[in-house]
Amino acid sequence: MQERNYSIKSWAKDDRPREKLLSKNPMALSDAELIAILLNNGSRDKSALDLARELMQLGRNNLQELGKLSVFDLMTIKGIGEAKAVIITAALELGRRRQAALALECPVITGSRDVALYLQQLFQDHHHEVFVVLFLNRANKIRHFEIISSGGITGTVADPRMIMKKAIEQEAVGLILSHNHPSGNLRPSKADEDLTYKIREAAKLLDIRVMDHIIVSTEGYFSFADEGLL
Repeated sequence: MQERNYSIKSWAKDDRPREKLLSKNPMALSDAELIAILLNNGSRDKSALDLARELMQLGRNNLQELGKLSVFDLMTIKGIGEAKAVIITAALELGRRRQAALALECPVITGSRDVALYLQQLFQDHHHEVFVVLFLNRANKIRHFEIISSGGITGTVADPRMIMKKAIEQEAVGLILSHNHPSGNLRPSKADEDLTYKIREAAKLLDIRVMDHIIVSTEGYFSFADEGLL
């Protein structure tokens, strides 16, 4: 009967996602019910929950797969316009960042493993290369994290001058460079090696140490420092 009532307001209170969350616990709601809350309302012939279920089906009923879809992918569902698609994408990005942040609870960086998991979580759904830098203080604590550039499927470009400028602003004494390889291949390219060398030499002039360059993918990570390439 509920399937024919497109307005959630016509449902029994215990069946409405918002009221269910308030009266019980967020864990009591299904993924589709939580997404329905974000959607707020449905379309002319579908309830918010109907749309949420279609979104889950589009993501193979898996939030990880749903998180890989673009705004335009979500908009292929009738009733999901730009505004709704943006809200869902933003919510999934927040969840991704929260998950990634858990990996950096250790305040002092002692090796590549301390940051590799964080970076894998951050980059896991990107289909293009992203170059980031972690700026560290004398105690090897992260002072700042910044995305330096975002490129295409085959590569990205990072300007050493921009990185040095930011390092001075953050009073950093150490840098950890990182980028992802969407292809899954973890081996550094010649361009990766040349860029690392340029940034390392520029940093030396400012008494700043490039501590590592970490390449991450869904397959794992590659550390320049661990492999003796710094």
